[in-house]
Amino acid sequence: MSRRPRLSVLLVAAATLTALFAPSASARTAPAVPRTAVLDGTRLQQAKLRLDRGDPQLRRALKQLTARADNWLDQGPWTVVDKPKPAPGGDVHEYLSQAPYWWPTTTPTADNPWGCPYVQRDGQRNPEVDTGTDRQDVEKVFDSTYDLALAWYYTGDQRYAHKADQVLRTWFLDPATKMNPDLDHAQFIPCKYDGRAIGIIDFSQSYTSVVDALAILGTGAPGWTRNDRTGMARWNADFLGWLKNSAFGKEEGAAANNHGTFYDMELAALAYATGDTALARRTVLDARAKRIDPQIAGDGSQPQELARTRSWHYSTFDLVAYTRLAGIGRHVGVNLWTYQGPDGQGLLKAVDYLLPAATGAAAWPHPELEFHRYAASDVVHAAADAGDARAKAAVPKLEAPPGGDLWALRPAAEQLDSIAG
Repeated sequence: MSRRPRLSVLLVAAATLTALFAPSASARTAPAVPRTAVLDGTRLQQAKLRLDRGDPQLRRALKQLTARADNWLDQGPWTVVDKPKPAPGGDVHEYLSQAPYWWPTTTPTADNPWGCPYVQRDGQRNPEVDTGTDRQDVEKVFDSTYDLALAWYYTGDQRYAHKADQVLRTWFLDPATKMNPDLDHAQFIPCKYDGRAIGIIDFSQSYTSVVDALAILGTGAPGWTRNDRTGMARWNADFLGWLKNSAFGKEEGAAANNHGTFYDMELAALAYATGDTALARRTVLDARAKRIDPQIAGDGSQPQELARTRSWHYSTFDLVAYTRLAGIGRHVGVNLWTYQGPDGQGLLKAVDYLLPAATGAAAWPHPELEFHRYAASDVVHAAADAGDARAKAAVPKLEAPPGGDLWALRPAAEQLDSIAG
């Protein structure tokens, strides 16, 4: 063989090897890491890279996520200004919701249109609360923006980003339709209270999903402008100020059950998202002695939640807040998972307490009006990721929630059964 053909063969071989081992375009340009408050942005980036390489497990999860996102494309947007009657005081921009477990005692009449007085029936949801107020719509805002932002991040499909943009602008930013950054009229009781501090949980249980959706969209979502980012940052800062300084905010922050845990989780997430990392860190640190010590027993049970008629629901519900708070702690240098109180109480032990019922190995031994085994799945995933060996062993035995297990694509606990107050 002459020198020229031999050289030609060598060049072709070199080009082939280069093509085989050179990184693809998607690998060369890694997706952005969102500065999320609860979710771990680096894990989102890693999941995106695995999807780009065709990971079959994540592909299955992505199909379930995009099915959820597709469902939102022809819904909404929603606004506080279109409810039948405004909140007490008459401002149509005020958020309004009704206490879920309070019921009328008489038949409504022209002189008593609400059927007052109202009495409490713990755990029994009055269907009135789902009509005529903003409660149902705000949950759709929270859920849709989270699903849509995640679906856009993983697929790059602009439809998801544009729909999330529309939902957020309509509820929070458009002067004609926006919500005021307060919860002065949340969970009102007709003829009794115009609003209550306890109503803050309407937002604290789910609004951190919007905070994370904003961080995801902020990585370059088409149509999500600098003005949009600035407007939402201002809304969040104003809402954080209301949470810290209002009488309702202070009262909810002093609550000794799941309301207090969720308040801390929301406060820390908003503080982190708006740049006050000192407040975020202090809130997570304080939760050790302020929340875990008095709320979780040495055996891992949560006595105040076990006293409820829906003890399984509320035990998992409170742990959703704790595990999400632990996620925020990761960003500010606090490992809430490893903390143990004076009686040995801690988050890992609290999750372990649920494992027999969560895996189907034993019945839940406490009152529960509507038991759903899958309600514990996300908090067990969270504990497993935190290194709990018992939780890791339990993961294959968990019951998947309706719509599938999305933990691999959004590794932060959600309340998987219905939220009823």
